[in-house]
Amino acid sequence: MALLTDTIRRSVQEMFADLRRPVRLVMFTQEVECEFCAETRQLVEELATLSDKISAEVHDFVQEAELARSYGVDKIPAIVLLGDGQDYGVRFYGIPAGYEFTSLVEAIRLVSSGDPQLKASTMETLKNLDRDVHIQVFVTPTCPYCPQAVYLAHRMAVASPRVRADMVEVTEFPHLAVRYQVMGVPRTVINETVHIEGAAPEPIVLNKLLQAVSENGRGNPGTR
Repeated sequence: MALLTDTIRRSVQEMFADLRRPVRLVMFTQEVECEFCAETRQLVEELATLSDKISAEVHDFVQEAELARSYGVDKIPAIVLLGDGQDYGVRFYGIPAGYEFTSLVEAIRLVSSGDPQLKASTMETLKNLDRDVHIQVFVTPTCPYCPQAVYLAHRMAVASPRVRADMVEVTEFPHLAVRYQVMGVPRTVINETVHIEGAAPEPIVLNKLLQAVSENGRGNPGTR
């Protein structure tokens, strides 16, 4: 049974009509699929049918551990987005369902364009980063504000090879909810040390990112 209704398929096809460059959806699961792994795989495969510029490939997290490590994938289900073969550091962990389906569609469009559409000052700051940055945005499928936080993080990843940005569906990874004290969503964690509550605007997220880089520079480990 298809996950996407005919109405959603038509709507997404319209959104994909102007994709510039090919996008590869690299999905990691395992032989005995985890909770929501099968649904995530099916979602990726269905999206790949909506544009000739989108392709999907499915890999085994256990049997192809080296490939998973090369992408920095450490949990499943996982989706890595590649734009014309280029890895921008855009990641999804957990099924991008509910409101997060919009995040995945927008991420495909973003990676296809390669244009993060950030302020010139933000672009300049990200261009001059001298340390790696790992942004994790913890979300739930029912949170209407989460896609805004995810999309901004992904745009920053596209803007700089130093930045990797993950959407993490927190109910699928309860140990991470405990580790990062996720009491509400969206909650953004940057380099393990800096936290943002809610969907903050671009200048605030950039300032928090610089704070995290500064703290890493004083001896805290990065997580890229």
